[in-house]
Amino acid sequence: MNTLAVSSARTKTWRPVVIGGFAAGAFDLTAAFIDFGWGVPRAIASGLLGARALHGGVGTWILGVVLHFFIAFSAAAIYYIPSGKLSFLKEHFLVCGVFYGIGIYLVMNLVVLPLSAVPWKIGPFALAALVKGLLIHMFLIGVPISFSVWKFSK
Repeated sequence: MNTLAVSSARTKTWRPVVIGGFAAGAFDLTAAFIDFGWGVPRAIASGLLGARALHGGVGTWILGVVLHFFIAFSAAAIYYIPSGKLSFLKEHFLVCGVFYGIGIYLVMNLVVLPLSAVPWKIGPFALAALVKGLLIHMFLIGVPISFSVWKFSK
């Protein structure tokens, strides 16, 4: 196999993950800034550092942004990997993206956050917050990831 073919295959693999992960991360972080203010990255970093992150400086804020985008790129990669064998993930990207967003919401709130070092207890959820969180995860995270895989992995 020549170098050009290998390079093309790598680009084909990483493009949907990078674009989808970046879009989902940017949309989600923007929504969080609008809802909760500029301190959101410190709260994200508290999942790793605990309560002291909430009083951290610029370094903690940057760590929170990096962790946020790491999670977004990971979510995009997790969607992309099975899409090679499960063609319906590409063919029906809108429906699959909506359900993938719901799955991401559930995993983050029922698995990741309870296992993290965040200094507050997760749940119970108010109905309005639950609906808002689900809508954000469906349309600002799941759909951009699934659209990216559909558009850029051809």
